[in-house]
Amino acid sequence: MIRKHVVLLSAIVSTMLIYLAAFLYPGGSRLDKDSVGFSWTRNFISNLFDAKAINGADNPGRLWADFGMLFLSICLGLFFIRFARKIPSKSAANVVRFLGGGSTLFTLLIVTPMHNLMISIASTLFLVSLFYITVYVFKSRLLWFKIFCTIALLIFYYSLYLYGSGNWDHLPVMQKLTFGSSVLLVIALDYFTSAGDFEHIK
Repeated sequence: MIRKHVVLLSAIVSTMLIYLAAFLYPGGSRLDKDSVGFSWTRNFISNLFDAKAINGADNPGRLWADFGMLFLSICLGLFFIRFARKIPSKSAANVVRFLGGGSTLFTLLIVTPMHNLMISIASTLFLVSLFYITVYVFKSRLLWFKIFCTIALLIFYYSLYLYGSGNWDHLPVMQKLTFGSSVLLVIALDYFTSAGDFEHIK
């Protein structure tokens, strides 16, 4: 039973730990260094990984945020490895298995001072793997998953556009939407699809 739901359980634990870290965050954001607490519309999740909050106070939520990313990495890694078994093409399955699985290491390293580099690498590997998965979803009869994959990819790409263009006013909100839509998609794909959904695809 645990093995069947391990991706879902890892995602739940990760989300709970990040919420706890946000609750413990002393305060300060890019727009207001003296603000109190964590703002879901102004702070970045990466603020939770620093030893000091932006307002200069010690950050007691840092450890919980680090463990939250650990469980997120476990969630994504297990998903890509498990989903690769459902893809009939060996070459495509290997891309999902190794690039998707590899992205989890860089996802975990986002909590380090190499945050910007790690998030760039993790995002690239994640998007390539998700794109391969989306191709097979579009070849299947899974209509709602076609819509879900498209929405998740568009949200992710738009967030990367905002990040690359330096337009950070809306980026904190888009970061949360990207995180939420990607995790929900991973859970849904892991839980509601089977190898049989793709057996007819050559």
